[in-house]
Amino acid sequence: MRKIRIIGVPLDLGQERRGVDMGPSALRVAGLNDRIRELGFEVEDAGNLHVPIREMQAVGNHRAKYLTEIAGVAKHHAAWVLRTLRQGYLPLVLGGDHSIAVGTVAGVSAYYRRKNKQIGLIWVDAHADMNTPETSPSGNIHGMPLACCLGYGPKELTSLLGFSPIVPPRNAVLVGVREVDAQEKRIVNESGLTVYTMRDIDERGLRTVMEEAIAIADRDTAGFAVTLDMDFVDPSEAPGVGTPVRGGATYREAHLVMEMMADAKRILSLEIVEVNPVIDVANKTAALAVELTLSALGKKIL
Repeated sequence: MRKIRIIGVPLDLGQERRGVDMGPSALRVAGLNDRIRELGFEVEDAGNLHVPIREMQAVGNHRAKYLTEIAGVAKHHAAWVLRTLRQGYLPLVLGGDHSIAVGTVAGVSAYYRRKNKQIGLIWVDAHADMNTPETSPSGNIHGMPLACCLGYGPKELTSLLGFSPIVPPRNAVLVGVREVDAQEKRIVNESGLTVYTMRDIDERGLRTVMEEAIAIADRDTAGFAVTLDMDFVDPSEAPGVGTPVRGGATYREAHLVMEMMADAKRILSLEIVEVNPVIDVANKTAALAVELTLSALGKKIL
């Protein structure tokens, strides 16, 4: 597929730290569109989806803050992703906080369900994002989207397009996690999700981890959706993220993750989230996000 549609989803209702709504603009400012065209792709930028402004909304249930608004955006976004695939484009989604992933993955899954196929999911993140309203210490939905994709959490998100789970847990892989909430661990362990922690990467090597992750996500599926939370990368390389955690991937490790997925030629959608230019340093994190996107789209050193 040589056509890409960029979809910005500047949602910031899923977390507390302000500024992540400017993430899509930061990636565009860093030259995303032109640099993708230089790889030989046709690029259509669909602009940004309309999202509710925080100051105009009520928090609602404090165990799942802004749930109604986030579910509404996710449903609209999923329809855009579904339309994008039907029209022959690869969806490239720019966040926004990670709660937008429910819409992205649901749209991809719905498209392939109509072809009687399932999809895999590779979730690259410092956090497990496997909380539910019952386990979350904060009530922030950006800590719940992977759980929602696997069928755990509020029905407004788990059954966004009328089916659940959005992705079979046997084909879902979490890579790079290094911070998991205490109650969240139980759901991670019982879900059937495959998890590779930073310790796994340290001990076994990133190449081995990614070979296994790709094989799991690609097993009996049409391919896999990819979602990259920029906090996967160590804060020394990606300071402008919503919830930084020390001990993340190096610059080269992050590129290798994306390069190996590109080599598999099975990416069905690509999503970059949690870029926060308000706390970034000279747009460093957005610039790296653009570079990683190019690697995922097949850019090679030679």
